[in-house]
Amino acid sequence: MIENRQLIYLYCVADTEPKMKQIEDCGNDLYSVCHNDLYAVVGKVDQQEFGEEGLKRNMADMEWIKAKAGMHEKIIERVMADTDVIPFKFGTLFNADASLKAMLEQYGQEFKAILRKLAYKQEWGLKIYYNPEKLKANLGNDDAEILKIEDEIKSSSAGKSYFLKKKKDELLEKTLNEKINECGQESFELLKELSFEARINRLLPREVTEREDEMVLNSAFLVDKDEVGDFRNMVDTLKMHYEGKGFYIDCTGPWPPYNFCGLSSRKGQNE
Repeated sequence: MIENRQLIYLYCVADTEPKMKQIEDCGNDLYSVCHNDLYAVVGKVDQQEFGEEGLKRNMADMEWIKAKAGMHEKIIERVMADTDVIPFKFGTLFNADASLKAMLEQYGQEFKAILRKLAYKQEWGLKIYYNPEKLKANLGNDDAEILKIEDEIKSSSAGKSYFLKKKKDELLEKTLNEKINECGQESFELLKELSFEARINRLLPREVTEREDEMVLNSAFLVDKDEVGDFRNMVDTLKMHYEGKGFYIDCTGPWPPYNFCGLSSRKGQNE
């Protein structure tokens, strides 16, 4: 009979003792490991479920991923309600507390520097989408040059009308791209001014967003807690300016600061 030993699953690291009472309803095997003035929030998981083979098998099960990833985020968000944290990616595993402490020892100074940067700040996400048909309709009604060509088409012969329509379509496409770039760039720059740090992530396809609209901007902002009110007010201003023109602005947060902790490429140590 193969022994089903347990692995140590890392959720996040803080430099102040986390209030474990906040997550006591998230599982019976959650605890914190203190080393080098850092606190790691961890849990025990079965190797058959989270070991290399088990994880490979379970990652093909979307319901399993949804449940486990949802709990992963819930635990981190509960902990960060009371202290700044470095969140670790889903499935960061160690064989024992000793190997976890070795990691805290090796990267301790780096972790403390990251936590100093994250202190009293929140990550907010901003995604902008556009509806091509609605945006084109607005441009057709509002753009002076397009309206001028439209008037010329009405009074032109069939031959000339054909070329004018082609010219109109080209201008419409050019103006559409300009408006898309303008919306994304202006929104990012205005919100960046109210943030400690900001970054632009890759655009996500419709298959991922599950939206009919196309994504224009996928961005993240690290905002001082005292500035969150001004940040949200700017988002509301951008919504009032752009959402009637065919854009949709989606602001969410606060999130675990994955985009600003510098650990996105670091793998867990399953050792």
